[in-house]
Amino acid sequence: MAATTPVRVPKSSLRQQLVQLFGAALKPLYWWYEKRVEAEVRQGHAPKHLGMILDGNRRFAKELGLEGHEGHEFGVQKAYEVLEWCLELRIPTVTIWVFSTDNFNRSQTEVETLMQLFVQEAKRMAQDPRIHANEVRVKVIGRHDRFPPKVLEALEELEKATEHHNGMLLNIAMGYGGREEIVDAVKSLLLEAAQTGKSPEELAAELDMKHISERLYTAGVPDPDFIIRTSGEIRLSGFLLWQAAYSEYYFFDAFWPAFRKVDFLRAVRDYQKRERRFGK
Repeated sequence: MAATTPVRVPKSSLRQQLVQLFGAALKPLYWWYEKRVEAEVRQGHAPKHLGMILDGNRRFAKELGLEGHEGHEFGVQKAYEVLEWCLELRIPTVTIWVFSTDNFNRSQTEVETLMQLFVQEAKRMAQDPRIHANEVRVKVIGRHDRFPPKVLEALEELEKATEHHNGMLLNIAMGYGGREEIVDAVKSLLLEAAQTGKSPEELAAELDMKHISERLYTAGVPDPDFIIRTSGEIRLSGFLLWQAAYSEYYFFDAFWPAFRKVDFLRAVRDYQKRERRFGK
């Protein structure tokens, strides 16, 4: 009787199977841990205004072997997920930064892809039953003079479709830069002074922080309590420069599309443990 030859399983294949088995075994543990953290967070106070810098879409795509600009589609889907998490915690105001003034300096292909994505998602969001069921009011902030007409039209339709809502306020920062926002506020002050006949000396004599705050894109909205940035970058890059003077920051290493609910909950839990003294 001929001897049977043992089947040799490649080490790489065996390693992959072990990783998959290990991951499957850990799923219940991760689920339990997420629920535990969520229970802790719900016992504390949620931020009144959460700011988020959605960073790392392109690097996430490149890790998957895709073109960098393709990562933005993953980022969009993650934004919908995170919005639902914010609704679950009843956070009144959320500001997400999706496109800066500097982003116009990227490749033409990427900018055009993003513009198409903005139109697609604005129309989708305007009809999204979750947006209407939760009374989410959407406001788009930033400089929009460089956006194509079709983008401006879609964004205007989105704002109009939700302007009567009384739930969460979702600020979408597009064509946004913190320095530009402050410049625009000062320009507004100067133009108003000129129209009313005030001299520069009179304006300077009465000028205070309130005058600037009332002319920012976020006028009438409380300053952000908490700001989260993904992708491992430890800087604000101009996000809500004026408003973030006393914000708490949280910098997370994973790229935006890889941001999990447990990561979000742990960030909020970290915020809840901090003591905010406002310089006192």
